[in-house]
Amino acid sequence: MREFAREIEERKAAGLYRTRRVVSGPQQPRMTADGEPVLAFCSNDYLGLANHPALVEAAKSGLETNGLGGAASHLICGHHQAHHRLEERLAAFTGRTGALFFSTGYMANMGVISAMAGRGDTIFSDSLNHASIIDGCKLSRATIRTYPHGDTDTLAQQLAETGGHKLVVTDGVFSMDGDIAPLRELAGLCRIHNALLVVDDAHGFGCVGPQGRGSVFAAGLTEEEAPLVIGTFGKAFGSSGAFVVGPELLMDYLVQKARTYIYTTAMPPALAIANQASIDLVERDDERRYHLQRLIKRFRSAMTVLGYSLLPSITAIQPVMVGDAKAALRLSAELEKCGLLVTAIRPPTVPQGASRLRVTLSASHTDADLDRLIEGFSACAAMMLPNVQAPIVEAAAPH
Repeated sequence: MREFAREIEERKAAGLYRTRRVVSGPQQPRMTADGEPVLAFCSNDYLGLANHPALVEAAKSGLETNGLGGAASHLICGHHQAHHRLEERLAAFTGRTGALFFSTGYMANMGVISAMAGRGDTIFSDSLNHASIIDGCKLSRATIRTYPHGDTDTLAQQLAETGGHKLVVTDGVFSMDGDIAPLRELAGLCRIHNALLVVDDAHGFGCVGPQGRGSVFAAGLTEEEAPLVIGTFGKAFGSSGAFVVGPELLMDYLVQKARTYIYTTAMPPALAIANQASIDLVERDDERRYHLQRLIKRFRSAMTVLGYSLLPSITAIQPVMVGDAKAALRLSAELEKCGLLVTAIRPPTVPQGASRLRVTLSASHTDADLDRLIEGFSACAAMMLPNVQAPIVEAAAPH
């Protein structure tokens, strides 16, 4: 036990120790954390749907008619009519021919990647891909080649010198930097080098593209160009669960091969019903996206005037770069004294020297909420800005 205790103490000394807050009540900007009222700017509820009355009512109705538990895996007797209808709705929403509903985004990435590649194959992974992508690549036992973040020239060289079955895997919107992958260029390289493109658009669906259909849809990529697109209901959709969309043939293949789909209990049917209602809300509510984009522009303008260093993100994810892990914790703590909850992101989630505050804006934030956040950063500026570093362009893999 001593070695574990020593490692924990080392993490504390380096400013890398992680703690949990206990929140109560629904997920919304004004919430209670550890018994204190806070205004939160760290949730992935980008459209403010997590507490939407229509979704709550859909879940209640689903519980009344279908009960709570999924009771069995999809391949035993757990694949409910509600799951099937949700998959049909997802295919239509994303412009694909098939869909598969997973329990979590982590399970979707692990299951899809490890099913689509194996020993003797090669996976090409962006250096800033999410941990679930990285772990899915490892689980596949394929050869993994990492290319620098968004560097299509290096990727082209790697693809050209590699034979056999090839998979290119990338986030659509990167979860810690907030930038969007060069999807058209990636699709073009995959076509030239006969590789399969897999895009995890967890942070793109709902916010990016026409009617919130995601970064792949926004890039105009067809099902042939981007065969597998993964998403989650746990972020902009305001619910829970995840999915992959693509050709019916590949959906059938995943049913046969994706272990995280085969060997787990199906999610409650009531949740699938709520997710269908969420797609309806996302599809028709452009006003929420317009409001969110306006908040993003206001925030970036104000923070630039204050002298803070931001990454070039046009999405709801707005990293405020600090550099040092302890300095990031200090800035987060000072903001919390002002009643603002903005979490510090530190290694290994991000590369060494790239600690930051990951500000996430939501359509449920008001202009007055944003004013409070800007005032908080303004009050901290004199103390923090001498310690704030310029953005790091490239670094080692973050996980």
